[in-house]
Amino acid sequence: MAVVGIDFGALASKIGVARKRGIDIITNEVSNRATPSLISFGPRQRSIGEAAKTQEVSNFRNTIGSLKRLIGRTLSDPEIQDVEKKFINTTLVDVQGTVGVSVNYLGEPHTFSATQLVAMYLTKLRDIAAVELKSAVTDVVVAVPGWFTDVQRRAMLDAAQIAGLNPLRLINDTTAVALGYGITKSDLPEPENPRHVVFVDVGHSNLSVAVVAFAKGQLTVKATAYDRNLGGRDIDFALVRHFATEFKTKYKIDVLSNPKAIFRLAAGCEKLKKVLSANAEAPLNVESIMNDVDASSKLSRDQFEALVADVLDRITAPVQRAVAESGLTPDQIFAIELVGGSTRIPAVRQRIQAAFPGRTLSTTLNQDEAIARGATFACAMLSPVFRVRDFSIHDMNAYPIKVKWERTPDDEDTELVVFPRGNTIPSTKVLTFYRKDAFDLEVEYDQSSELPAGINPWIGKFTVKSVPPDPKGDSTIVKIKIKLNLHGVVSFEQAYIEEVEEKEEASMEVDGDAAQAAPKKKKVIKKKDVPFVTGASGLDASLINSLREQENQLHASDKLVMDTEDRKNALEEYIYDTRSKVDERYAAFIQAQEKTALLSALQEAEDWLYSEEGEDATKSAYVSKLDALKKLGDHVAVRYREAEERPRAIAELRETLNNYLVQATSEDEKYAHIEATAKQSVVEKVATVQKWLDDQIVRQTERPKNVEAVLTVAEIVKKKDEVIYFAIPILTKPKPKPKLEPTNGTETPKSRTDTPDPATSSGGEQPAGEKSVPSEMDVD
Repeated sequence: MAVVGIDFGALASKIGVARKRGIDIITNEVSNRATPSLISFGPRQRSIGEAAKTQEVSNFRNTIGSLKRLIGRTLSDPEIQDVEKKFINTTLVDVQGTVGVSVNYLGEPHTFSATQLVAMYLTKLRDIAAVELKSAVTDVVVAVPGWFTDVQRRAMLDAAQIAGLNPLRLINDTTAVALGYGITKSDLPEPENPRHVVFVDVGHSNLSVAVVAFAKGQLTVKATAYDRNLGGRDIDFALVRHFATEFKTKYKIDVLSNPKAIFRLAAGCEKLKKVLSANAEAPLNVESIMNDVDASSKLSRDQFEALVADVLDRITAPVQRAVAESGLTPDQIFAIELVGGSTRIPAVRQRIQAAFPGRTLSTTLNQDEAIARGATFACAMLSPVFRVRDFSIHDMNAYPIKVKWERTPDDEDTELVVFPRGNTIPSTKVLTFYRKDAFDLEVEYDQSSELPAGINPWIGKFTVKSVPPDPKGDSTIVKIKIKLNLHGVVSFEQAYIEEVEEKEEASMEVDGDAAQAAPKKKKVIKKKDVPFVTGASGLDASLINSLREQENQLHASDKLVMDTEDRKNALEEYIYDTRSKVDERYAAFIQAQEKTALLSALQEAEDWLYSEEGEDATKSAYVSKLDALKKLGDHVAVRYREAEERPRAIAELRETLNNYLVQATSEDEKYAHIEATAKQSVVEKVATVQKWLDDQIVRQTERPKNVEAVLTVAEIVKKKDEVIYFAIPILTKPKPKPKLEPTNGTETPKSRTDTPDPATSSGGEQPAGEKSVPSEMDVD
């Protein structure tokens, strides 16, 4: 069972895997530890991750990013229209009530929902992990922003299932960071005096703050705060607007009118920002930004900080809000840990520092990989494969959740906040209702103003289909079990009524000398399930299965295209490689008529390869062409390879023959016990093979190089093995044991010293018959 944790990022994602004694962040197919969160749709296939990154400029209208920002949202969401649209070049559309994209794929227009897009991307991450682990990957823990709502979390779970994954948990990203921080600490205090740490994560598109209390074997999230639209991309965009205005005057070009120019300028601004994090001034150079103009400029750090001041000024508020909600004073905070790539910017650190005067900010965690490591630890804790140090996670609910119902004569209220903000995750509550007929419950967020803009506060609906009548004609007491589960998703677990039954139990009564059994009645409460149905924002099982099948087909199609391209490249490589060798290294090994036929076939294959037919041929067509060429060229390559490798094989055989001849004719005492006839048989065997080798070398020397060899490397190796298997049993025959002389019965037998006493032995080999027991695998 693979143990995998995923940090699902807006710009790129990281994958962690648990191995014996630790967590590794694995690399993708181009050896990068972060995989771009991008999908590009082309005329023949999808490109995901690194492959999509290479097409981002040339195919930007069909390349989609910001997947984390889109999932679970609708097209009309203000944050989609006002924020995300300026970072996305693909056309956003409505797909069955959720935001999606319209792209040109396989030469035709296609639409995909954000849930499908995330499923495609998770499939790619799954494949990367499977290649690294050399096994199938199903169980994962995915880290998501703590501000994700129920609908966004359900959409993530649906996407994971479409990708063929089993999400064991959706863990909040700051909670994952806290877990990675705390589980490795061996000096945590007792629960009565916890250690408080503030985690500030400034990433590509959002800022998250969490105040966490650590104690031995546990962490408790005390407070959280977010700015959902503040991150590195906002700083980049501020720079883009600045330079677009400058270039409008300087070069008479309107960068903001050209999406491709915006993209190129944004890439340059991102590099500029990184350089300014370590230098007082940095240049900006963008080749062919638009209209064949090579744009250049420069910026000082002071100018940079002034340009992005409105973004930077928003950093302090959520930090202060989280600390205030936790109720802690500054001297009660043990450390302030920074994670996220944008915290490398000095100005960002200065704003965070302003919230903690006189305190030193810490960067003891890997700023880019802390979330992935924590998610992987969480997966290991839920896996039976690893034994992880006992460590409890007490996460908190970010938004208050209430249940609503229609008033009846038995009700005083019509709603109840079941899971207030700060409620522990996971958590289960039991609600009691007095009803005579079927009834409905609605679950929604209590304060919709705190939700991301445009998110519908509705979470789900619960319907009791029928209520068993009460024997007395009164209202029936129906109990509803509602749960806020590990994913942070609300679910209805059970509806039931309680029935009281009286059971008789025998008890012994002592009367004088006689013991008498007397019945005793005991009340037993039994739960009787009440049928119910629920509805929520997630996809139903049949649709998930349908989309999973569709994703499997797309995945298979992509693989076929890649395999076809691989065979095409193999054919092209063989044509050019073989042609270059014919007049060079193969010149002495090919006959004139063979050369003519081979060069003609190579030219014909090349012409076909670059024709309209060969450009878009099937995989089998490329394989067939390559096989036909190899039929003509491989025997020439074999002649060359035989000539190259034959001298080494001959030398090894001669060395083997010489070694065994020396041993068979040696007068060394270690061979004295071997019969002379046996040693003579080795000498004769060596002589026979030596004569065969000499004869074959003569025959091969007389044979032209451009015909098949008489003496092959395979035959030489076979003869060497033949000699080895013949000689070794004879020359390694053990000496016979010395015979013991009879005693007169009065001598003390000599003690055996070849077997150690297991009671006193301090090491050495394990006694025969015992098996070693593998130790448990720890992830510490």
